[in-house]
Amino acid sequence: MSGHKKPWSPDSWKCLAARQLPTYPDAAVLGQVVRQLEQRPPLVHPSEITKLKAQIADAGQGKRFILQAGECAERFVDCQSDVISEKLKILLQTSLIAAHGLRRPVVTIGRLAGQFGKPRSDETETRGEVTLPSYRGDIINGFEFSPAARRPDPHRMLDAYQCACATLNWMRALGESGINDLSQLRRWSLHQDGTAAQAVFDEIRDRLEDAMALLELWGQDYPHAFQNFRTPIFTSHEALLLHYEAGLTRRCEESGEYFNLGSHFLWLGERTRTPDEAHVEYLRGISNPVGIKVGPTVTPEELIELISVINPRNEWGRITLITRLGASKTETLLPPLIEAVAAAGLHVTWACDPMHGNIVRLSDGVKTRYFDNIMAEVLVSQRVHHRSGSWLGGLHLEITAEDVTECVGGNVGIQESHLNLNYQSYCDPRLNYGQSLELMMRFCDSFKNLVHREVASAVAANQQVSSGFELESEF
Repeated sequence: MSGHKKPWSPDSWKCLAARQLPTYPDAAVLGQVVRQLEQRPPLVHPSEITKLKAQIADAGQGKRFILQAGECAERFVDCQSDVISEKLKILLQTSLIAAHGLRRPVVTIGRLAGQFGKPRSDETETRGEVTLPSYRGDIINGFEFSPAARRPDPHRMLDAYQCACATLNWMRALGESGINDLSQLRRWSLHQDGTAAQAVFDEIRDRLEDAMALLELWGQDYPHAFQNFRTPIFTSHEALLLHYEAGLTRRCEESGEYFNLGSHFLWLGERTRTPDEAHVEYLRGISNPVGIKVGPTVTPEELIELISVINPRNEWGRITLITRLGASKTETLLPPLIEAVAAAGLHVTWACDPMHGNIVRLSDGVKTRYFDNIMAEVLVSQRVHHRSGSWLGGLHLEITAEDVTECVGGNVGIQESHLNLNYQSYCDPRLNYGQSLELMMRFCDSFKNLVHREVASAVAANQQVSSGFELESEF
């Protein structure tokens, strides 16, 4: 068992082994950049983080559902108002489909305003006879295949901060304008038309607009009966570059707690989850909700230890377990993990990342994901949780509003031969607009079928339906 007995500080991780961190050529310059970050204003407020933690706690107990989605890796070049607006719209559309299908409030968390770094399996990349450091995301180095671009540059952390700040500023401005208000559904429309997913969304939107119109009429006589509903969009990114994370960590004078005020939610990656190493050490000391990516090599014993280190007080909402087991392994590997966590009495929220366990590299070197495999992991996870008396409280997806051709399959009909038509991702392939909405609709349909079967079985046995799977009226 790992100890972590020494007092925690934002820099206590520096005494431990650290994976996936770049080697900067000048330690003095790195120190100067981190000190500048420490003087910059926070990007989020502790009260927002506390609110999110409470909602994640609800999701862990079947009262809400989490949609965490967005870019594989944000790019500085995409820090533009139109691009950010499109990202928000697909998050809102997908969240609305989830809320409509699951009959639960949805906690919307974007992979936004900070997801600038990516762990890599290989330290270097070779093209022809030239070998250079791998691209690790814009916060560390450049995508261009040249020695200058691939050299880690600490000043990029300041650029990442500025992009995150600008993204959050525009998100909040759009929120104040009412874009995330249910009465403004027409503003959620994207440039995509004619797809099956868009048609279903339009039908849901039309039905909701009719209901909103009725509430408006009701409100004429009862002015307090109708209130606009605005769904907040929280931000998240992987806690990868610990220099950046530590630079944005602040102590709250009121509570004495430390918060990472660069994001609402942080997650621990599959490659950095060793309990007695740097990333776990950093995350154990902050009060943000923390996600833990759970891959196929995690044993139940290792998972229990990891949860205990990061959440020693067993708080609801503190830990979200994000399984990424692969479509072919979920049926076998997920049940023992659920059983072990339940037997230990640990309070966690379960989510499924069907993306990262299903990457395929084709013969020409192009990475893709097959929609059928992604969908299979989602549905198998849902059924396993249902059988185990557990609640799959969220999905973690890499999606884009753009009409990219990066993942094969779905009703949009993308084939392997189409991948080179519009492959834009710098790292991993993302679901495009039509594939994203199709996945959520099929997930909701599967949920309804599970509930209806349980209701029928309970009625036949003259029993009560378990509260974790009732179709709740709260929207």
